[in-house]
Amino acid sequence: MTARITPLGIMVLALLREDPMHPYEMLRLMRLRHDDRILNVTGGTVYHTVARLEKAGLVAEAGTEREGNRPERTTYALTDAGMAALHDGVRAELVRIDRPVEFRVALAEAHNLDRDDVAALLAVRRDALTEQIADLTAGLAKARPAGVAEQHLVEVDRSLFLAQADLAWLDAFLGRLGDPSFAWGPDAHDRTSDRYLTQRKAARE
Repeated sequence: MTARITPLGIMVLALLREDPMHPYEMLRLMRLRHDDRILNVTGGTVYHTVARLEKAGLVAEAGTEREGNRPERTTYALTDAGMAALHDGVRAELVRIDRPVEFRVALAEAHNLDRDDVAALLAVRRDALTEQIADLTAGLAKARPAGVAEQHLVEVDRSLFLAQADLAWLDAFLGRLGDPSFAWGPDAHDRTSDRYLTQRKAARE
């Protein structure tokens, strides 16, 4: 696939790793799981994304479903290429510090990668954050003695604060990730639990 997969595309691929689904169920699950707090998710964007992924060979029709008087719905499944694209997309964004939305989606779907892989990628991100903090700190240290008014430094000051907070969170998370008792990976989620099954049933209604 030559075109970059959108954040919503990553979410769709991750959903299909669970099971084949039709787009309406994907939309409902995203809303039930509050993924729409990260992205603006609508029926139109989900159907359009699925169509683009199918055209790229990342998902494929797996059958059709009909319930009651509802229209027939096409179910899609993840292809091998789609699985690879999911992994590659998450890896590409976990190391970035300049695309906050893409990073949030990648972080939300990072459990699709091995624990050690995620730790190594986030270590790269940590290095980038450390460098960014040093650059912002040096810039403020130079600007203030030069007489730059504080009102012109507000955005830089905020960027420094957020980068420091991000680094503090990242260090804490890497510590948790390194603990073997911290459940990780797609198989760590109990898909037989009442909560999961109830959620999936609600998404199909």
